[in-house]
Amino acid sequence: MADAKAKGQDPAIVKEEVPISEALQKELDEMTTTQRAAVITLLLGEQQAADIIRYLNPREVQSLGGAMVGVADLSQEAVNIVLDDFVATIKNQTNLGLGTTDYVENVFKRALGEDKAATVLGRIMPGSSSKGLEILRWMDARSIGEMIRDEHPQVVAIILSVLEYDVAADVLNFLPKENRPEIMQRVASLETVQPSAMEELEGIMTQQFSSSSSAKSSSFGGVSTAAKIMNFTKVDLETSIMSGVTNLDEGLAMKIQDSMFTFDNLSGVDNRSVQVLMRNIEQDMLMTALKGADEVVKDKFLDNMSQRAKIMFLDDMEAKGPIRITDVEDAQKSIMRLARKLSDSGDLVLAGRGDDFV
Repeated sequence: MADAKAKGQDPAIVKEEVPISEALQKELDEMTTTQRAAVITLLLGEQQAADIIRYLNPREVQSLGGAMVGVADLSQEAVNIVLDDFVATIKNQTNLGLGTTDYVENVFKRALGEDKAATVLGRIMPGSSSKGLEILRWMDARSIGEMIRDEHPQVVAIILSVLEYDVAADVLNFLPKENRPEIMQRVASLETVQPSAMEELEGIMTQQFSSSSSAKSSSFGGVSTAAKIMNFTKVDLETSIMSGVTNLDEGLAMKIQDSMFTFDNLSGVDNRSVQVLMRNIEQDMLMTALKGADEVVKDKFLDNMSQRAKIMFLDDMEAKGPIRITDVEDAQKSIMRLARKLSDSGDLVLAGRGDDFV
């Protein structure tokens, strides 16, 4: 109380901190940010919650919905603390950024009209997408594949480029086998889609969804997008498609492969997955692969060995002497192919498949 008086606070309204039990602290520590968001959403009224959810993308809706079901058994104490944290966070933030995108769009449309505003907004907010393409994000892979399988490969390439990478990879399964290489070649070659092409694409979407929007120059695709889509495809499908892309454009195929999940990316894989991978690799192949690997990747594997095993492994690797770079690359590719198969079967997790790589 003395401290409260010293700080100029009314002792009668100073809230004493209640010690948190070990069980409650554990419950809070295990909560994800999505689960905390789910708690706040559940505390809102139905209308307010619905107003928030309509601003989320499909993946966020699915994630939040699952979390809302999962937090049903959360203790009241944990709910109170989550709410207190939320209120404290809001108090420390400005409301200047809330709703800024909608505000800017409405102001420009009122001032310039729909057509001129669309041109300006297309430059300052290049991430905005057309209504037709936005609806595609809510469809399942089979439905998208069946809808676009007969469209021109360029149209298909644009559509795959705006989908989530794993969904785009699944859509490939429902497209004609003979068209897949050309489609991926076009995805990798995409940079800017001109208004005329967007108008054509909107026309196709309009037929399906009865929607339209103003045309604007948009950026889609590229080698990075193609690589991320291929990261999510099954190994057999990847082999088939990349073989076809190589026949169409060998240089482009090399760029896609270079941007895909590589041996160096294994430094970001969790220890359990590394251990699973090591149990399925011959020691000689791993030694060869690590000969030309970055120190971070090498340490990732060595740290998952016992001290005795590590010493023996390093001695044996040193005894191998100089190794040709081509042999190192072949070993690394073989290990990555095995890692992809283990990932496809769910035996390990390749963190970053489809995400930005370091």
